[in-house]
Amino acid sequence: MKKRYVVLVAILGIFVDQARCQRAAPIKLRQTYELPAEVKGNFDHFGIDVKGRRLFATPEGYHAVIVFDLKTGKLLHKIDGIGKPHAVLYREDLNRIYVTDGDAGDLKIFDGTTYKLLSSVKLLEDADSIGYDPATKYLYIDNGGGDVHQTYSMLSVIDTTAEKKLADLKIDGETLEAMSLEKSTPRMYVNNRAKNQVSVVDREKRELVASWPVTLCKNNVAMALDEANHRLFVACRTSQIAVLDTQTGKEVTSFPITKGVDDITYDGATKRVYAACDGAVDIYEQSGPDSYKLLANIPTGPMGRTARLVPELKRYFVAVPQHDTTSAKVLVFEVL
Repeated sequence: MKKRYVVLVAILGIFVDQARCQRAAPIKLRQTYELPAEVKGNFDHFGIDVKGRRLFATPEGYHAVIVFDLKTGKLLHKIDGIGKPHAVLYREDLNRIYVTDGDAGDLKIFDGTTYKLLSSVKLLEDADSIGYDPATKYLYIDNGGGDVHQTYSMLSVIDTTAEKKLADLKIDGETLEAMSLEKSTPRMYVNNRAKNQVSVVDREKRELVASWPVTLCKNNVAMALDEANHRLFVACRTSQIAVLDTQTGKEVTSFPITKGVDDITYDGATKRVYAACDGAVDIYEQSGPDSYKLLANIPTGPMGRTARLVPELKRYFVAVPQHDTTSAKVLVFEVL
């Protein structure tokens, strides 16, 4: 009888542990948007229209931006005429869609209702990552560099209201990547992949004010900011996230992630760091400025490393490109 009791307790313990794990899952797959077979190639960064419930996806090899209706999960529109889409910004107040085109080397501006091309702002080739300042309505775009046989890159400042370029800031290094902007100061941070460092820019002076070396990992591509705690997350392709103190520029800690990262997000409300990597999303919980615990490793799909957290909708979107006989898709997770 005693033996049976022990076995029963053990079995119940297993079920309790499983239930705890299920309850603790930080995100849950709710929907999958299947894409046509002709959508091929890797994806770059999403754009979002929160009020209109639209998601903008950027399959680079498709030469178009795909628009999804989040209310129905259906493909709403295909914005053609884009050589290589990289990043999308939607301005609700103007009903405008801004897309960086790496092939054409420009910022294309579309009407948010008709999707008609309205204008473009000329940049250099490989116009790629963006950072948006909602206070000034300025858009910061990295462009140029190695693709135009230069040893430096441009950080261009675009007035999205006037639809014109205001300035170019030259930064040494042929490859710039993701960037983050502070709200309380004019500083912004740019991943300088070529130099394996963070370039610190004063947005008011429009000049480089510091360069912080990243030594805890290599090939720094993605970035997120915890401004309240003065922590900058720098994600590298060598399967690590380095955490820097933005008051000193020094690295304070690091933690491991799956290989092939391309997007990271910090959510201050839940104290979570989301890292979209090759085939999985790693989700960490922040218990202090320098303390991080892995909550989950969620499988996605090969090269499914482009993602967007939308806290207002409690959704996390992951793009998985076409591979073998499997069509491209967008995974829609609910944030729990």
